[in-house]
Amino acid sequence: MSTQTTNEELELDVLESDLETPSAAQGVASGLSEPRAGLIEDQPRGAGAGAADGGSSRLSSLDTLESEAIHIIREVVAEFEKPALLFSGGKDSVVMLHLATKAFWPGKVPFPVLHVDTGHNFPEVIDFRDRTVERLGLKLVVGSVQEFIDRGELAERADGTRNPLQTVPLLDAIQRNKFDAVFGGGRRDEDKARAKERILSLRDEFGQWDPRNQRPELWNLYNGRHTVGQHVRAFPISNWTELDIWRYIERENIELPGLYYAHEREVFARDGMWRAVGEVSEPLPHEEVITKLVRYRTVGDMSCTGAVESDARTVADVVVEVAASTLTERGATRADDRISEAAMEDRKKDGYF
Repeated sequence: MSTQTTNEELELDVLESDLETPSAAQGVASGLSEPRAGLIEDQPRGAGAGAADGGSSRLSSLDTLESEAIHIIREVVAEFEKPALLFSGGKDSVVMLHLATKAFWPGKVPFPVLHVDTGHNFPEVIDFRDRTVERLGLKLVVGSVQEFIDRGELAERADGTRNPLQTVPLLDAIQRNKFDAVFGGGRRDEDKARAKERILSLRDEFGQWDPRNQRPELWNLYNGRHTVGQHVRAFPISNWTELDIWRYIERENIELPGLYYAHEREVFARDGMWRAVGEVSEPLPHEEVITKLVRYRTVGDMSCTGAVESDARTVADVVVEVAASTLTERGATRADDRISEAAMEDRKKDGYF
């Protein structure tokens, strides 16, 4: 028998073996009972990519979102001279800071964090903000609404809320510190104004946004070009949903302020929401104060953020609750978004984040 004949027989044997033994992917397609691990469910953190099936596992949806966000963060840092990250201590900004930490590990986050303090923030959130900044050794830049009011540059609103007053201190902090890029934790599922904004969003010399004059943004090509006086807002988690955020918090074991979980709090009903009782959020004479088991889906000012009735005391409980929800967190709990049909877009045009 010739060498050529022997080689041909071996090739035929290998081919027959391949046909008789379906691959894992073929098994899924044909309905076999043992699909490849890791196609849908997330792998445990630290197990390593493909640990369940010898290294051939596909990325989960969270891995894909994380990879995209880290790529955007690194891209902005490489392209801009003085970026900063908006950090309020809320869940989205906490996730953003966690992603930035991973993007530059084992080094430190190479930019400061920026917070516009309205003076109406939840005390627990401000405490969490300060502890986080100290733990990570970050520089914190604070813009104060109260200082602008004291100087007569801003006036209190008739409805008592200060959230819409954040724009002027924000733009002042950006200009004063010469930030040319500012990371935000905005997501497209929150509001229709945020849904149509680009991941890298140009602001003009006055810090304003023109939704009718946005740059094309194809695939992962991000245009950060800007002239002197302009700056760019970057939204690395634009494509995440509220459920993605909570699943990621669960997977990464990320710490959050306690008010995101069910706790007893004195509240009163106003405008279809449960408002917390506090110095800047006092009930009117006809509004009854009761103690309820509540949590917060979003953390804004005490004067405009409503709590939701909930018994979700753990991250896993919150994931289940959010998965069953049919309302976005802002639509359900933010009075400042109910000022008008286009409240968010109007604020963003003026320079709001």
